[in-house]
Amino acid sequence: MTKKILVVEDDPTLSRLLQINLKHEGFEVECIADGRLVPARAQEYGPDLVLLDLMLPGLDGFQLLEALGQGRYAPMVVLSARSQRADKLRGLRLGADDYVTKPFDLEELIARIHAVLRRSNPDTERLAIGDVIVDFAARTAIRHGTPVHLTGLEFALLQYLSERHSRIVNRDELLRAVWGYGETPMTRSVDNAVARLRKKIEPNEHQPRYIHTVRGRGYVLTLEGEPPPTGE
Repeated sequence: MTKKILVVEDDPTLSRLLQINLKHEGFEVECIADGRLVPARAQEYGPDLVLLDLMLPGLDGFQLLEALGQGRYAPMVVLSARSQRADKLRGLRLGADDYVTKPFDLEELIARIHAVLRRSNPDTERLAIGDVIVDFAARTAIRHGTPVHLTGLEFALLQYLSERHSRIVNRDELLRAVWGYGETPMTRSVDNAVARLRKKIEPNEHQPRYIHTVRGRGYVLTLEGEPPPTGE
């Protein structure tokens, strides 16, 4: 599945350079220049990674790190001319997964992006969710030796959420990525599919431990040891 990167950079020349090279690397790329537009677009676009400049109009990068970190949208790599140690430490404390200073080597930046994506998206061929072991490659789900029947759509939905575990995934993104809609219709398909999936894999479908609803925003899959989201 193609990974999506949201580039937040107000220098049009650099933004275009990043877009061209990241697309050549196989990523889907969208660029934004105004910090005020980023939170809403990040929720709608559902990026797998945000590449974030610090000096932006509207909202600066530090403000966006706080906003996006609280929303658990995606891992974030700061790309900034601010090279002082205090700025780096502040960025990392606010939730940046890496901090790259300008000027930068393009090959090194791409290598760092891949490294962050590997850390945030570990191997998802197998997933342990409570007492259910899911093998996405073999399309099997087992609970204490007994098969749990999941449909193809349920496997795809669970895998998509697991690849983005601990991050909010909204309904429109799921309709596009899992259901394959070009435009997102008014439908309860996602909610109904999540309800069926909870019934099959949650210890208590009415008090889910793994697949959480974040009101007005979407769903989050949390694994063992990860805190549940706020706003349920």
